Amino acid sequence: MAAEKQVQEKLEFQIPEIVLNSGHKMPAVGMGGVAEKLPPVEELTSILVHAMEIGYRHFDTAACYGSEEALGKAVAKALEIGVIQNRDELFITSKLWITHTHHDLVLPALNKTLETMGLEYLDLYLIHWPVRIKEGANMFNLAESEVLPFDIHGTWKAMEDCSKSGLTKSIGLSNFSCEKISQLLENATIPPAVNQVEMNVNWQQRKLLPFCKERGIHVCGWSPLGGYGTFWGSNAVMESQILKDIANSKSKTISQVALRWVNEQGVTPIVKSFNEERMKQNLQIFDWELSTEENDRILQIPQRRVGSGDVFIVKNGPIKSVEELWDGDT
Repeated sequence: MAAEKQVQEKLEFQIPEIVLNSGHKMPAVGMGGVAEKLPPVEELTSILVHAMEIGYRHFDTAACYGSEEALGKAVAKALEIGVIQNRDELFITSKLWITHTHHDLVLPALNKTLETMGLEYLDLYLIHWPVRIKEGANMFNLAESEVLPFDIHGTWKAMEDCSKSGLTKSIGLSNFSCEKISQLLENATIPPAVNQVEMNVNWQQRKLLPFCKERGIHVCGWSPLGGYGTFWGSNAVMESQILKDIANSKSKTISQVALRWVNEQGVTPIVKSFNEERMKQNLQIFDWELSTEENDRILQIPQRRVGSGDVFIVKNGPIKSVEELWDGDT
């Protein structure tokens, strides 16, 4: 009884929700499932169940992350021990990997994800990148012959079919530029519900964010702390003197200020920490706000994208430059 009471007390805190253009609700903060070195499946399962006990209801994974199995097991365990009463209490996102961005490969890929997770449906399924590579290719050392043309319309048509079949409640994009979204919308019968992109105080998406808002596409932000502590990330967010000063003045952590700023832009941050105290802190961003002066100071932060996508650039391939990948979005 004591354990059940503890779980109930933790769940009294309600995370705000966003209504997507698909009509479905999504919690305003998500927990990511990617890390340079994931814990073993059983350990990660326990971490994710504990995240649900703390109050997380939105979980983000992908076919390439290696965390789909653990997340699926966490859902089953949470149901078994009563942390949640129904699968519908959770919002679960996964992503179509770039080896399957072709009309005929989308449905098999989604079915594989559902099988791995032991789920009947996803809440959101995203095209991970507007890129296609050959199955088995090493994305960090691509040969020209391994980068294939990406059929944006055929791939999206298959995503729409997945939505219509009920295998996913909503469909969307990840790492798509304004120009590529415009191309997709030319033929789309179901608009993307979400575009998940790099978003933090050091990469504020000043062009993409208003573009998506005008079209009713909700933005989720990966690396809201700039990929701090990763081999590919940056320390710029967590070592920002501006954020340090704001955090000190508000008795908040730097990460809380960074996440609050993302939230105030109308964007859903996808956070990632397996540390219990930081998992709790990452949810404590909804009952306070930044002042106009503090927001103005954050706007002064120099801008630099961390996730450039340069691994997909090959000399004579479909994408010949980082500029071409992002179509000039700054």
